[in-house]
Amino acid sequence: MRKSMSIQFKDYETVERFSKDIANMKGEFDLVSGRKVVDAKSFLGIFSLDLSAPLTLNAVTDDAQALAVFQRYVV
Repeated sequence: MRKSMSIQFKDYETVERFSKDIANMKGEFDLVSGRKVVDAKSFLGIFSLDLSAPLTLNAVTDDAQALAVFQRYVV
């Protein structure tokens, strides 16, 4: 299943929680900010993006629970 959603991180703890949530999920996850795309499982990659604006999360996974977890971060 392929899904895109708009998410935003409010603070460092939110990014840390997101990284822990996504670490063991099966699938491919990318975060997009403008023309820049990073692997959503990369903690340092996330911090290379402009976190003041919403990001687009592109998820390709068969894990239905993954989408439920991402609802915490949806704008």
